[in-house]
Amino acid sequence: MTTGLWELLFKGLWVTVQLTVFSAALAGVIAFAAGLARLSRFWIVRFVAGAYVEFFRGTSALVLMFWLFFALPLLGWQLAALWAGTLALGLSYGAYGSEVVRGAIRAVPVAQREAAIALSFTPWQRMRLVILPQAVPEMVPPFCNLLIELLKGTALASILGIGELAFGAQLVRLATGQSAEVYGIILAMYFVVAFVITRGMRLLERRAKASVGRVPRPDLTSAKRVPPGAVDTGVGTVGGGSR
Repeated sequence: MTTGLWELLFKGLWVTVQLTVFSAALAGVIAFAAGLARLSRFWIVRFVAGAYVEFFRGTSALVLMFWLFFALPLLGWQLAALWAGTLALGLSYGAYGSEVVRGAIRAVPVAQREAAIALSFTPWQRMRLVILPQAVPEMVPPFCNLLIELLKGTALASILGIGELAFGAQLVRLATGQSAEVYGIILAMYFVVAFVITRGMRLLERRAKASVGRVPRPDLTSAKRVPPGAVDTGVGTVGGGSR
């Protein structure tokens, strides 16, 4: 491929990264807002949040993109293709993320809530100082999965003519006729971005757990094995058994 075609692919990659970041930011805000709303004391708040989650979790992100880009202008609102795609992905994945938030908060032991009440914390203080610091580390792994799914979901935006990675690959394929090579390249690009996201989220998870005093579990597969009859001076065992 020529330099111009490579440049087209890298420009598409940059648009994909932008779309992922914007959509993830919107989805994160919605996930926390809807997840907390589903735990509200007021039934009307829980009902509205539940209706949002069920609707956007049960509809197609692609159809939502079409509606926002082609049908919404009929009501007097015109969105740019990039923002229509961002809004559709953010609303869809925010619904999934809200269940992650709700489940992680519900998983915090009741004793922690009772201790905060005994200390006369307000509901906001209980949530900010006691519950969320313990719930956030449990949210990170499922959020990592959702973020990678969101990255791959940005390919849907090519239907709107957004010049992201899949759209650029289609143009390059039409120009060169090399389908296997072009799509192999963008598969590798998606994998690299997903790998970076995974490593970053693992680092975030470790730091979140360390902030609340949780020590990562040791890797049992890498534990030192003691041959039969040998003495392990580190743990005081003979042949793998206790003295």
